[in-house]
Amino acid sequence: MATIAITADQVKKLREQTGAGMMECKTALTEANGDFEEANTILRKRGLASAAKKAGRTASEGLIGHRVSNDHSSGTLVEVNCESDFVARTPDFQQLLEDVLTEIEKAGDGATEAWLKNPDGPIQKLVAVKIAKLGENMAVPRFVRYAGQGYVGQYIHLGGKLGVQVEFSGVTPAISSREEFTTLVKEIAMQIAAVSPKFASRQSVPADMLEKEKAIYRAQMENSGKPDHVINKIVEGKLASFYSQVVLPDQESIRDPKMTVSQVLAAANKALGASVSVTRFARLKVGEAAQ
Repeated sequence: MATIAITADQVKKLREQTGAGMMECKTALTEANGDFEEANTILRKRGLASAAKKAGRTASEGLIGHRVSNDHSSGTLVEVNCESDFVARTPDFQQLLEDVLTEIEKAGDGATEAWLKNPDGPIQKLVAVKIAKLGENMAVPRFVRYAGQGYVGQYIHLGGKLGVQVEFSGVTPAISSREEFTTLVKEIAMQIAAVSPKFASRQSVPADMLEKEKAIYRAQMENSGKPDHVINKIVEGKLASFYSQVVLPDQESIRDPKMTVSQVLAAANKALGASVSVTRFARLKVGEAAQ
């Protein structure tokens, strides 16, 4: 069977579609006798093979992709890793961020951990194509998506290396457009970025974690000779200090250390005539998932 002559235009078209090199495209088209679909499949198979070869290399650079809906009812943060900061700044990588965010949005509630890791799923396929094109290992280790439960605000820090997403309850459309509220959202998100709290309220601290802390404090007092009621008071005091480290409303405000975040929220609510509170938040920093 005669081999079909492959034109430069065909090579160019396949290259634009796949991001593979000129010679790889020409070889694939030759093997596929000019059939684009077949050539695409050949390259994908090779792209995936090269992705597997590069998978052992550490991908600890990258960026946090972020997107929030116009009405702030939903938002997504996603960590996308590569090997070098140089690649993280390329238009190709920026496009990968946007494409990954779009796929998460499209999947909606179907965007789960298993969906993210599925080798035949949209995210892994997107990543494999970029690995083949850019020649670095890449990964999408985690994402956070909030939707339909409150007002979602975001704050991106360190040129995209750190992202915070925070959800508020009690926000009406009238409140959401007020400057006092948008200032509050930024302030709370910056607090989370800077101090890295773990919980949105004392109630959300797991009971076993509390018991462990109390046991440590009691053990410290074991041979003090103090009566039980005094020890209990000391334990409560130490617990308050523990809360001020890990619970967002109990933390000192980074803007005004004389106030707690709880007091900042109360002052904003008074100004707004509202009852706004933080229901949940997430803080993603590039490279943390690989540690």
